[in-house]
Amino acid sequence: MERMTKLLKSFKTEINPTEEQKNKINKTIGTCRFIYNFYLAHNKEIYEQENRFVSGYEFSIWLNNDYLPDNPEFSWIKEVSSKAVKKSIMNAQKAFKNFFDKKADFPKWKKKNNSDVKMYFVRTDSKTMIFCERHRIKIPTLGWIRLKEKGYIPTSKDGYIIKSGTVSCKAGRYYVSVLIEIPENKKSVLNDFGIGIDLGVKDFAVCSDSKVYKNINKSFRIRKLEKKLKREQRRLSRKYESLKKSKNNSKGEATRQNIRKQTLKVQRLHQKLDCIRTDYINKVISELVKTKPMWITLENLNIRGMMKNRHLSKAIAQQKFFEFRTKFTVKCKEYDIALRLVDRFYPSSKLCHQCGCIKSDLKLSDRIYICSECGYTADRDFNASLNLRDCRVYQIAR
Repeated sequence: MERMTKLLKSFKTEINPTEEQKNKINKTIGTCRFIYNFYLAHNKEIYEQENRFVSGYEFSIWLNNDYLPDNPEFSWIKEVSSKAVKKSIMNAQKAFKNFFDKKADFPKWKKKNNSDVKMYFVRTDSKTMIFCERHRIKIPTLGWIRLKEKGYIPTSKDGYIIKSGTVSCKAGRYYVSVLIEIPENKKSVLNDFGIGIDLGVKDFAVCSDSKVYKNINKSFRIRKLEKKLKREQRRLSRKYESLKKSKNNSKGEATRQNIRKQTLKVQRLHQKLDCIRTDYINKVISELVKTKPMWITLENLNIRGMMKNRHLSKAIAQQKFFEFRTKFTVKCKEYDIALRLVDRFYPSSKLCHQCGCIKSDLKLSDRIYICSECGYTADRDFNASLNLRDCRVYQIAR
């Protein structure tokens, strides 16, 4: 009998916790942030004194057996989930490991209201289940929490097992992300053709099959929200200026409360803009993958280098090219589509698709490609997408 292979897939959706549950989530996230920073500070101190690195396991033993018994004022650390605390220590250890392997900079401190700290939960043993129904999910230490998007997460009733998950808070809204073991889909039958995609700022993506995906940031909805964001940011700035000038303590406290309210307004607008852009990316990826091509070719763009251009950095950041490529890679693996990455120095825009001649004097302002050798005329980005599709020197994205 053939054994069915399984894979782990994550599902993220918004939840609607009660006030008591919100307090528990905020308390756990605050404790995890404190432990993360404490581990960084402790490691730095030990390294300066003894010239050695403290592992997460060693720090956890020292914290529970030595530090907390001698410092009862920090007993509130024990009031939250121990799994969440241990996970924050492991995250800090991973940050150090990436630094030692020269994959990232030195770990940074987690700041309140400005860091992506999450509450981690997991199954305590193989017999314990994290139950999920169509409209609610049971999270350890929190209990049942209602889901805002009903039926999105596969339920326990259908035999799906939740391995672990996180609860996060962003702009006053709470989200749950769970890791579920699901059966692997059968390999889909692919069509015998490929697609080349040229990413850009003028248009988000131009495909070799003549499809053009517009830049969502030029839409009326985005521009309207960005205008509103500018106004709210100016209001926030004026409130900070008012706080500097106020000498009365009672007036200053009222201004601080207004600053917190205004900060939340600004955060919500940022969150709304981010959600619109992410949703657009997801729809583009879904539409491209569902055509089931044999391969899809992208240019391996140097995003970090492009961001150094102060004239284009904001537009490039809003396009979210890195997120697009990351999600595209995962989706192509799911459909068993080969995602080809062409070297960033490949002259896809300067190369004539008709005769192969390279037009070295092509400027960025030239939106129509006209070949001086054979007279081939085409849109600059469409010509680039055709060259990417037919390129024979590439790497497969992993």
